[in-house]
Amino acid sequence: MSDKEKQARWLNPDILSYFVAGGIAGAASRTVVSPLERLKIIQQVQPMTRDGQYSGVWRSLVRMWKEEGFKGYMRGNGINCLRIVPYSAVQFTTYEQLKKFFTCRGAKELDTPKRLASGALAGVTSVCTTYPLDLVRARLSIATASIPVRNETSSAVPKLDANTFGVERRSHATSTSRAIYRATELSMIGMTIKIIREEGGIHALYRGLIPTALGVAPYVGINFAAYEALRGIMTPPGKDTVGRKLMCGALAGSVSQTLTYPFDVLRRRMQVVGMTSGSLGYEYKGALDALMTIPRAEGLRGLYRGLWPNLLKVAPSVATSFFTYEFVKEHLVE
Repeated sequence: MSDKEKQARWLNPDILSYFVAGGIAGAASRTVVSPLERLKIIQQVQPMTRDGQYSGVWRSLVRMWKEEGFKGYMRGNGINCLRIVPYSAVQFTTYEQLKKFFTCRGAKELDTPKRLASGALAGVTSVCTTYPLDLVRARLSIATASIPVRNETSSAVPKLDANTFGVERRSHATSTSRAIYRATELSMIGMTIKIIREEGGIHALYRGLIPTALGVAPYVGINFAAYEALRGIMTPPGKDTVGRKLMCGALAGSVSQTLTYPFDVLRRRMQVVGMTSGSLGYEYKGALDALMTIPRAEGLRGLYRGLWPNLLKVAPSVATSFFTYEFVKEHLVE
């Protein structure tokens, strides 16, 4: 195959439509649920103090509004969209291409194992492509939240371990997260520079990549496979309505998120474990150590912290993503 033929194969209208539609779908889905996404991240990483907790979805959203206003709801959404556009574009494009590869371009049946494999590989590809942006987005989400943190310069704050059940007493917290960041650090560039400067260079931006990839693979695989299976059941010819498509996306997202949620908690913990200023008290030797320490220190519920706002957001988010993707793709292909 000549270079021109290869270029034409990868730049054909179908692939470009997958890429553009996937990017738009990702940005739309994340913006719709930005407040719940930020709340989920805060609940996943906040210390288990007796007070000062972001507990309860409605109460936490009201608190976020009172303390930070509308900007608080959108905190980190800009970089999240910057991340999710290429992430979603790469994911959908890779998935579509892998389906063609595994079926020899339609010569073989697209069964569930092939859908799972296509989705899993697409998820790993997309997460490896955009991971540093995801880590910076997580740091920005907690940077202005009024949660107690440890000040590394103070010796009065005890180290958290399994014996204290992950609880840091409020009287020992020297500040809140929002009090330790300068204004210049509350931007994508500022936070990126801070992480690189204080946490060991460029590789700090990839902390937690392996557990993230391991969690994303089954999540995306199940998500795509469940969605296409549900489409076959719920949207037969003549009943391909918007409501049915949205329901398929919502159900697929809820199932896949619930089954793989502990990996999401693990990802966020690994993303904040290296913070040198405003430490949240989590110290793990690695992903495996974290996976064993969290249940021991916090119980099994520790692996599901933030699940409720996550479930509230995943249905509209995934539904919006799949619907927008198909809507844009259909118009581009036409």
